[in-house]
Amino acid sequence: MKLILKWLLSAIALLCVAYLYSGVVVNSLGAALIAAFVIGLFNLVLRPVLVLLTLPVTVVTLGLFLFVINALMFWSAAGILEGFYVRDFYAALWGSLIYSALGLLIDAAFGRK
Repeated sequence: MKLILKWLLSAIALLCVAYLYSGVVVNSLGAALIAAFVIGLFNLVLRPVLVLLTLPVTVVTLGLFLFVINALMFWSAAGILEGFYVRDFYAALWGSLIYSALGLLIDAAFGRK
């Protein structure tokens, strides 16, 4: 039940990103639910591999390259889904930053450390 509630809140956070930032468009709650699932799946499967492969660049940039990886996950999810659009890489960067901040609030609400 907790997982379903977190998924629903993540979809609502994605709708908030689309409302707050014009570079991200989400057509409906259904599209937001699917996009939140795909973004979560990409972050679970692809992100650790990308972080490991780009570790030297991440160290040289003092961790700032992780923002690029988050933006790529966000942008790639928009690239394969209908109803979820991101204008360009910079829109993906800002959208992923807002989405991550809202995700931190959701995690704090669930008491996750």
